[in-house]
Amino acid sequence: MSNKTNKTSNKSTISRVLKYIKKYMFFVILSFVCATASVVATLIGPILTGEAIDQLIGSGQIDFDKVKHYIMLFIIAMVVTVITQWVMNILNNHITYHVVKDIRIEAFNHLEKLPLSYIDSHQHGDIVSRIVSDIDQFADGLLMGFTQLFTGVITIIGTLGFMLYINVPIALVVVVLTPVSLFVASFIAKRTYNLFKSQSESRGELTALVDEMIGQQKIVQAFGYEDDALERFGKINDVLEKDSMSATFYSSLTNPCTRFVNSLVYTAVGIIGAFSAISGKLSIGQLTCFLSYANQYTKPFNEISNVITELQNALACAGRVFELIDEEPEVEEPADAIELKEATGAIDIEHVDFSYVPEKELIKDLNLKVKPGMRVAIVGPTGCGKSTTLAALIEKINNERKVHIVTLEDPIEYKYVN
Repeated sequence: MSNKTNKTSNKSTISRVLKYIKKYMFFVILSFVCATASVVATLIGPILTGEAIDQLIGSGQIDFDKVKHYIMLFIIAMVVTVITQWVMNILNNHITYHVVKDIRIEAFNHLEKLPLSYIDSHQHGDIVSRIVSDIDQFADGLLMGFTQLFTGVITIIGTLGFMLYINVPIALVVVVLTPVSLFVASFIAKRTYNLFKSQSESRGELTALVDEMIGQQKIVQAFGYEDDALERFGKINDVLEKDSMSATFYSSLTNPCTRFVNSLVYTAVGIIGAFSAISGKLSIGQLTCFLSYANQYTKPFNEISNVITELQNALACAGRVFELIDEEPEVEEPADAIELKEATGAIDIEHVDFSYVPEKELIKDLNLKVKPGMRVAIVGPTGCGKSTTLAALIEKINNERKVHIVTLEDPIEYKYVN
């Protein structure tokens, strides 16, 4: 899949996710307010620490009253940070798991409306994996996005503002080096989407095989299929291992790479700040404050990089779920369909051909006559086509074949044409 296709798919998926989130916009706004309050309280801490340090410099010049005052303010700021983060986490969990609940309900409801052709042409375990495992993976990524993305972005903006207020030249050094970290994170994120999508598909295939083997265990043992089942399991498991290792390898590069760039930023700030302090342009307290801000400024880039990686996984999983939801449902009966009111006669079905997909023929030229009062049993071992035969009768009655329904009093011929 090309990068252009990935971007289009991601935009479409994100747009659909936002529609589900829109229902809980009130909680999103509250979460954003809590994130802002938490960041502001956190960013006040370094300023208070720097002011307290400046009161401790110089023999006989220590102002203990001011130091005590700054310490009390610092404690209050930390208490505000803890409380707002706690409330924010509660709100984010509420939003995430209600959105996931809505998507899962819609997916399951839509599954019950899908035609038998979809169910027959897709592995049942893969369908289960989409509704259960993929939605769980999506929930993890969405929760991380709410928890860390809000605070990360606000922290970057707020920290940059405080640094510009303290010393513009040093702040500009930080701004100049920032795009390097963004480039590294973007470079890795572009390569992780396809890997996570492939991982989800392999996981679905493995779930389908396990589901099939458990459901048909008696047949597996009766026909000595154990070795073949193990071989199939091994092949799919190897593919899943390869996909998982590749996805994990690329995603694990994000943190050390961005940390390396961030260390360069911190080092540059430390060196330039030290010379500024020596020349009297910065106080020791301001230098301490600036170093703390430099560390806080770069830390969100690590978190946001991890969030982007997890969101790639979440979007890949959400895309698979939306593919299921987008499948065309069973065609409803036409408005002018004839209603069968008296099912008291015979059924005569002639020359029925049936297949779920055109390239795989299942039933050829089926003829069935049932006289009034007769009971017809369709018997045979599992897998011989009993359910398929009944499905064929239902599908054909509702589609293009010719069906005779004969009552005891008056034969009537019904013809249904697509």
